[in-house]
Amino acid sequence: MNSRTTEKYLYAILSGAMLTASFPPGRLEFLAWGALVPLLRSLDHSPAKQCFRLGLLSGFFHYLTLTYWMIVVLEHYGNIDLSLSLSILMLLCLYLSLYSAVFAWGASFLRNTSFQPLSLASLWVGLEYLRAKLLTGFPWCLLGHSQYKHPILIQLADVTGVYGVSFVLVLSSATLYIVFFRRAFKLSAYFKKEIPVALAIGVFLLAYGHYRLSVFKQDGRRVRVSIVQGNIDQSIKWNPAYQEKTIQTYTKLTRKASRLKPYLIVWPETSVPFFFQSNPEMASKVVKVSEESNCYLIFGSPAFLKKNGEMKYFNRAYLLSPEGSVLGYYDKVHLVPFGEYVPLKKFLPFVNKLVVAAGDFAPGEKIEPLKIPGLAAGVLICYEAIFPEISRKQTIKGAQVLVNLTNDAWYGMTSAPFQHFSMGVFRAVENRRPLIRAANTGFSGFISAEGRIVERGDLFTEETLTREIKLPKRSLTIYTRYGDFFAYLVLLITIINFFYRLCYLKIKNYLWRGAKIS
Repeated sequence: MNSRTTEKYLYAILSGAMLTASFPPGRLEFLAWGALVPLLRSLDHSPAKQCFRLGLLSGFFHYLTLTYWMIVVLEHYGNIDLSLSLSILMLLCLYLSLYSAVFAWGASFLRNTSFQPLSLASLWVGLEYLRAKLLTGFPWCLLGHSQYKHPILIQLADVTGVYGVSFVLVLSSATLYIVFFRRAFKLSAYFKKEIPVALAIGVFLLAYGHYRLSVFKQDGRRVRVSIVQGNIDQSIKWNPAYQEKTIQTYTKLTRKASRLKPYLIVWPETSVPFFFQSNPEMASKVVKVSEESNCYLIFGSPAFLKKNGEMKYFNRAYLLSPEGSVLGYYDKVHLVPFGEYVPLKKFLPFVNKLVVAAGDFAPGEKIEPLKIPGLAAGVLICYEAIFPEISRKQTIKGAQVLVNLTNDAWYGMTSAPFQHFSMGVFRAVENRRPLIRAANTGFSGFISAEGRIVERGDLFTEETLTREIKLPKRSLTIYTRYGDFFAYLVLLITIINFFYRLCYLKIKNYLWRGAKIS
């Protein structure tokens, strides 16, 4: 490998490192605005095959440093051998890095085209959208998520979803690459078209964010909500000997929260570590808590249903009234593959051990808010908070507030709880609904409909959080109504662009051969 090739690979790795550094828990989100510049630099004068390899390397380094926490989930809590855990992580990172590889290959194909920054941004977003949909989807830490702490930059999400923010970030990297690395005689041409367009889009992002924050109003109605974070150790959570202690912990914290007279109290995912529907002795203790606090209670618990001789298990959220009666429940519809179920189980019997610690669940059959008098709560259980379509459906069905029940204890003290929390900010902005997040070990918190983090608790602490949340008007945003139309559009533009470019090159090559023969 010569020095120039080595330099290219180092540039690619640098891009991967900058991408990871853009996400929490770090405070370097500004790097996302130029994170792809080193990768684009490495692609200069590189053939398509080498571009693919450079993109693969950049993506692999990025996803390996971003999702390293899977080792903790698999090895520590899943009781999977370390070598197998590493193998699973490597395979996941290799799969995810294919999207970066296709981006780099596509960038070489679109080299020297008109409005190249727009083409690159469209290509990146199209690939992000495919990553969010293919093979059950994994939209974990899309590029736009990196800007979650800056409300003015993410208001565009109520029109385009997170994909619009990703688009602007890639546009920024592509423009910076042109300014700093294009030859001077070509740069003057870019200043006439591409760069003014990129600047105009950046100004629009800021102007729209400022406008939405200045005009967004709630109807003035407020509801007081309390979150209870029990901080139950995952290694003992499902041990029957500790069930009584778990309920005692939640009872103690709920009594503390009830002093502030909340209308609703929220416990985390599977905070009740037994079958609430079939354990009357333990269930009565939960009912008593609701009655004593004199408020509505949402909590997580596993559930089952025997149908046609087959037993199905569900990851469920229950709603109790102040009188202790069950008013409704919601079953998780988007399960974690290899965590809560095994895809193609008949063909993959050797991976059954991956789900031993978490259970083998069936997906819920419908998405419907839990109806509280005067308040409709759209529940998102754990992993569902990273899938915008579930929040959209809950809002379309009438949800006035989004309630995310989760158990991030699986991640341990890694970057995953920070990353998981950050993505919830976008669900609030996309639908203009406040989001309440109750997590077993944190982060619990309140996010306003504008995407502001009103309050966030700590990790691995017992605590209660209480806030009066502002309910927005029942109107639906463009994103809630029409979903990922922006992602569809740029994906279509990318396909057309590639097809046009391919035809152009074939015709050019045909004419060149004809001229050479004559």
